[in-house]
Amino acid sequence: MLDWTIIETPADALPPRPLTMRAQVIPARSYFPEHSHDWGQLVYAISGVLAVSIAGQSHVISPEQAAWLPVCVTHRVGSLLGAEFRSLWIASAAAADLPGTPTVYGVGPLMKALIAELAALQGQKDEDGYARRVTRLLFDQLRRVAPVSAALPWPRNDALSRLCEALYADPADVRSSEAWGRELGMSSRTLARRFEAELGMSLRSWRRRMRLFKAIELLGGGMDVTQTALELGYASTSAFVYAFRTGMGASPQAHMKSRMDRRRDG
Repeated sequence: MLDWTIIETPADALPPRPLTMRAQVIPARSYFPEHSHDWGQLVYAISGVLAVSIAGQSHVISPEQAAWLPVCVTHRVGSLLGAEFRSLWIASAAAADLPGTPTVYGVGPLMKALIAELAALQGQKDEDGYARRVTRLLFDQLRRVAPVSAALPWPRNDALSRLCEALYADPADVRSSEAWGRELGMSSRTLARRFEAELGMSLRSWRRRMRLFKAIELLGGGMDVTQTALELGYASTSAFVYAFRTGMGASPQAHMKSRMDRRRDG
């Protein structure tokens, strides 16, 4: 990952018994290089977004999602803009009934609260068994939570990664595939072919999906609909609302109200 800073993985990490929570800030454009563990891992950020590479595929996940990594799966985790990282290491025996393949989960209010609570309890004595009860409830949630397909695919190729980083940082960038091809030293046809081969979709489709992903992130952070539309480069608020409704099946206002209702009920 060109121009990114490597974060060293802990060399003295002890196996979880049955769960270890690690809380860490990942600075912008920083990453843990490829590695694996003899235990399972739930990768999550309470704020910011994470770039997670697993088994030859890369995705960006928001605080609405977490990535489950089974035992001994090689992975890489970083963040383009920075994130409040929460890593849950889970012993192989405790993870026996969790998926045997890498999975992206949706994270609801209860799971988010449990992760935050476990992070707050780290290092404290558990004389009354409260931390064990919270841990058991989190395991129950992991067994019940449904996989999602809303993660944003991300390229591993350095040139394509540069392109996606630039568009993610500035969704209003309107440069054409021809202009990007010249920027990256390839023809627009080669760019399109490589993008399709690596991500399984066209650059245009990826850009549309990225804008929806960013929209949810911005709206969830408190930005209003009009400002979000401008931030994402839409010509008008109505154009953004139409694109959001087409992609998400609901207007931005209805989508955010549904999220607020779920949080309140949770």
